[in-house]
Amino acid sequence: MKIKSTWLVGIVMLLPGILGAQSFTETALMFSRIKPGGSARIQGMGGVQTSLGGDYSSAFSNPAGLGMFNRSEFSISPGFNSASIQSDYLNNLTATTKTNLHIPGFGLVFQNSQNRSKGFLSGTFAVSYNRINNFNQSFDYQGTNPDNSIIDYFIEEATGYPPNQFNQNGDLDGTVTWLGYNNYLLGEATILDPTNDPTVYFTDVSGIPFQKESVKTNGSQNQWSFSYGANLFDKVFIGAGVGFTSLRYESQKNYREEFTGEPLENLVLEENLRINGSGLNASLGVIFRPLESVQVGISYSTPTIYKLTDSYNANMNTVWNGFDYYGDGSIILNNEGEETDDIISEYDLKTPGRLNLGGSFFIQKFGFISADVEMVNYSGTKYSSGISGIDFSNDNDDIKSLYQSTFNYRLGGEFRYENFRARAGFSYMPDPFQSEQNGINRDITSISGGLGYRNKKFYVDAALVFTQGNNSYRPYRVNTPESPLVTLKNSSTFSMITIGFPF
Repeated sequence: MKIKSTWLVGIVMLLPGILGAQSFTETALMFSRIKPGGSARIQGMGGVQTSLGGDYSSAFSNPAGLGMFNRSEFSISPGFNSASIQSDYLNNLTATTKTNLHIPGFGLVFQNSQNRSKGFLSGTFAVSYNRINNFNQSFDYQGTNPDNSIIDYFIEEATGYPPNQFNQNGDLDGTVTWLGYNNYLLGEATILDPTNDPTVYFTDVSGIPFQKESVKTNGSQNQWSFSYGANLFDKVFIGAGVGFTSLRYESQKNYREEFTGEPLENLVLEENLRINGSGLNASLGVIFRPLESVQVGISYSTPTIYKLTDSYNANMNTVWNGFDYYGDGSIILNNEGEETDDIISEYDLKTPGRLNLGGSFFIQKFGFISADVEMVNYSGTKYSSGISGIDFSNDNDDIKSLYQSTFNYRLGGEFRYENFRARAGFSYMPDPFQSEQNGINRDITSISGGLGYRNKKFYVDAALVFTQGNNSYRPYRVNTPESPLVTLKNSSTFSMITIGFPF
């Protein structure tokens, strides 16, 4: 898709709460690769919940689990997240940490018993709120690049088109290359010689740049679920629900190059992207209890249809050493600057559905072990727009060719002693790309644990989740093997408490 809101091409940050997306193909994955929501009890067990019940998390994951409630309750779950990223650029290591306090979960459950011993025994309606993606992260990198500059990207982007591509409504109007052109970082070759090809560009800037960038992202994806679960014969539990999602993503990027020689001292590029929207999905589920010690469950969540609006703007400033651009004194460059207008785009995004299978084995009154398998087809993510002239076919083709179906795995358990609980869990999300990008595997692994206390009038659960993985990022691309590459080690620590009040 070629529209004016093109920004620098990068590799999406997937771990552990994705950030830094730079293209439609990459934001599609960022908004599709969600994490399992749920209470501290569920988080402490690695997110397993497909074959379990009696927790407000079921309203989001498998509404059949609501049928296992034997009373109504209210619960709330505050959480604290600390995300750290270590970047490696040209053998220079930089570590950045960002923290935020939020409320990732809330539940209100209304249970109604039928006072009978057979058939339909009870029904439960629940309203829940879950944070399913956290975009609050940041990273920095820096290093001296002996191979190229972002100016090389500008020249490659402009080459092949006449100078009128930079005019209003031209192909590059409002892009970062347009900013570079209006800061005199590149110009048409006819400036040097009128007989030159006007579709060829050059730069007066020489020297080896010292490059540094700061990338900060904020926001989240959240879902309100309205679900109902029924208990049949205390053996079969069925449920259905509707989910209303909200999405807010903000990215602020500050890229800088410094030169030691003439005629340019430095350039600074700032980019700001905001994406907001809402979506709708539905879920169905069944849990079967063939034995008192065994439960199996299956649930399906439909694709989520989002209505999104993004707003993009950028500005660039350059500092020159009194450079005579044309050599005739007509333009002397010192402090130059340019900015784009706010560029607003509206479109639809369909993120993939999710099929979950789960099983739990109960060890009398001492606890249980549970496991989930989740299938997600990331290549089925799709953009569309009802606005004439906007075509997402290239982006949708890229999504199909880059991404694949994956199976996510979760394993967890709970040990019980009187009113006390101890929990542990593990989850694994494999690389969604069909092949490794930049030689890096983008698996996500999490290890979790938790404690809990319960009585008839009150309960409290606490969980701690450690998540880690590797990734990469490119500030720009040039047509050589030396496009700059930043490798990243991502880790986060998420702590959460759920306080519940049955009634």
